[in-house]
Amino acid sequence: MAMSIPCYASFGTKLQDPLNYSNYNGVEKVKSIIKKTVIPSVGSSPVESLQKGNWVKLICGASFEDLVDIRNLSLVYTLAGVDCIDCAAEASVVNAVNEGIEAARALVPIRRPWVMISVNDDEDLHFRKAEFDPDDCPRDCMRPCEKVCPANAILQKGGVLAERCYGCGRCLAVCPYDKIRAITYVRDVIATAELLERDDVDALEIHTSGREPSVFRELWTGLGNSTANLKLVAVSFPDLRGSTISAMNAMYSIMESSIHCINLWQLDGRPMSGDIGRGATRDAIAFARKLASAGDKPKGFLQLAGGTNIHTVEGLKKERLFQTTTIHEPSRYETIPSTLHSPNALIAGVAFGGYARKIVGRVLSSVQSHHGLARVEDFPEQLLQAIIESLALVGTVKCYNIQKQII
Repeated sequence: MAMSIPCYASFGTKLQDPLNYSNYNGVEKVKSIIKKTVIPSVGSSPVESLQKGNWVKLICGASFEDLVDIRNLSLVYTLAGVDCIDCAAEASVVNAVNEGIEAARALVPIRRPWVMISVNDDEDLHFRKAEFDPDDCPRDCMRPCEKVCPANAILQKGGVLAERCYGCGRCLAVCPYDKIRAITYVRDVIATAELLERDDVDALEIHTSGREPSVFRELWTGLGNSTANLKLVAVSFPDLRGSTISAMNAMYSIMESSIHCINLWQLDGRPMSGDIGRGATRDAIAFARKLASAGDKPKGFLQLAGGTNIHTVEGLKKERLFQTTTIHEPSRYETIPSTLHSPNALIAGVAFGGYARKIVGRVLSSVQSHHGLARVEDFPEQLLQAIIESLALVGTVKCYNIQKQII
C-alpha cells in the first residue's frame, strides 16, 4: 500500500529516498519506518513540540480501562511519535500505558512521551459509564446499542463491559425502551495525588465545565503539593461562548500561585465524536479560532480536542492557524488586536481520542479475535498495519513526509 502525507509547513525531516521493504519481515519494516520517519522528526522535547505547534497527544480515554488495548495503543502511538499519552487516573491503567511505552522503546530507541492522567472536578461526560440489565431487554429488541457503540463495549445479548465503556452516550439515545442509564463519578482527589507522586506520571489534566470556580478550587487545593514535580498541567473545558475568557482567567488565578510547570488549555469542541466523520472537527476548529484571536486570555498553550480526526489539520490550514505565530487575517468571530503575535505557535497542537483508537483498534480487534489477549508486537504484520494507520494520523500534525511502497 502507498501512503503520502503532504505538509505545508514542516518542522520534521523529510524522507528523500523511496525504500523497498520486500526483503524485510514485519518487525524490521516497522523499525525501518520509525527510524527513518519518526525519530528524525521527534528528537525535540514535548515542550518544543508545543512551541512549534506540532504537539500530538493520544487520548486513551478518561474512563477507558481495557488494559490490553491501552497497553497496545500506547506502544503503537509511542512508535508513531506522540508527545503525550493521556489516560484514566487509575494505577493499573498508568501501568499499562508505561508498559506499552517501554515495549515500544525496546523495539526502537525512541523518545518517551509524557504520561498524563485525567480527573474531573464535577460531573462530566468523560467520567461516566453506561449500564443496563440485559435481562430487562425485551426479546424483540433489535439492540441498536450494540451497533452504535464505538468501543465494542456492549456484549451480544449481554450487558456493558465497564472497562471498555468510555461514556460517549450514543447508546443512551438509541435505546427504544429507555433501559440504559449513565453512571457518573468524580475521581478521588487523594488517589489522584498519590498517582501524581509517581516518577512515571508527568502531567495532569483537569476536566471542568468552567462554570463553577469553587469546585475547581476545591480540587486544585486538595491536590496540594502533588503537582510540584509535574511537567504540564492541562485544563479541558467546553466553549462557554461569551464567558469563556473570564472562566479561563478565574481558573488560572486559582492555579497561578502554586503551578510550577507549563500549562495548557484543552479546547473540547465536540466531545468524543472524532470517529463520526469530517464534520465532527468543525466545533474544535471554531473554538480554536476564537481563542487564538482573543487578546485577554491567560497564559498557557492552546490545544484542540473533541471531534478531532484526520481532517482537523486541513481545517486549521484553511483558517491559517496551523503552525503559525500570527493571526494573518480578520477573524469572522471578533476583531483581532493589531498586536496579536506570539513567540510560540498560536495553536500548540492536537489531541486525538476516539478517531485514534478507532483506526488502530480495528487492527487490535483483529489480533484479539484470532489470538485472544495478546501483545501486538508478537504479530509483526498486524503491528505494521497499526503503525501505518497511526503514522497517517500523527503525521498530519508532525508533518511526516512518507512516500514509499510497502510490500
